[in-house]
Amino acid sequence: MFIQPWDAALDETEWQSWIAEGHDFGQLSVNGPPGQPPAVVPTHFTAEGSTLLVHLARPNPVWKAIDADPNVTFTVIGDYAFIPGPWRAGPDTPSTDGVPTSYYAAVQFTCRATIVDGPKAKAELLRRQMAHFQPEGDHAPIEVDRPPYGRMLPGIRGLRLDVTDVRAKFKYDDHKSVEQRTKVAGRLAERGQALDVSTAHQQLHRLDRIGPWKP
Repeated sequence: MFIQPWDAALDETEWQSWIAEGHDFGQLSVNGPPGQPPAVVPTHFTAEGSTLLVHLARPNPVWKAIDADPNVTFTVIGDYAFIPGPWRAGPDTPSTDGVPTSYYAAVQFTCRATIVDGPKAKAELLRRQMAHFQPEGDHAPIEVDRPPYGRMLPGIRGLRLDVTDVRAKFKYDDHKSVEQRTKVAGRLAERGQALDVSTAHQQLHRLDRIGPWKP
């Protein structure tokens, strides 16, 4: 992932807070066999310190690839929107000469994967995930010898992804003026499609912390 200096995370806290705000769905990428493309699996995950927890169906084809090479990438993308060219045209530039772009936040975790396959270990992994996704505890006990989860455990395998590197990118035109960025955020909120509002929020979140960028 290419990251311009003005698109980099301000610090580790920025991307950590962004993940903690509910960005808990991403794509697991594993190396394919020689001559074959990587396999990419969309899935929810739970972040615990420097570890990501995932579970997938046992028939999923990623297991053989992970056995062969446990080095994987997990990518989370959100708060994205297409920005039309006229929105980005400078004050002395015809609107039709404005160049469009994409805004987005992305965090890429480089990880070493460990497969979790013991029944009790899988049950514990699920309990930790459910503590995140259903903190109210409104679910049946997750125990090896109790339904409904006990009889379903053989059908899944868990993954512990130990993070070895993190690359975070917040691409919101931070090299442009505060006035221009504020105007674009307003237009995003007004358009209000898909993730426009959350994208505007991210742009405004960085507004008083960076820019216009200077080398």
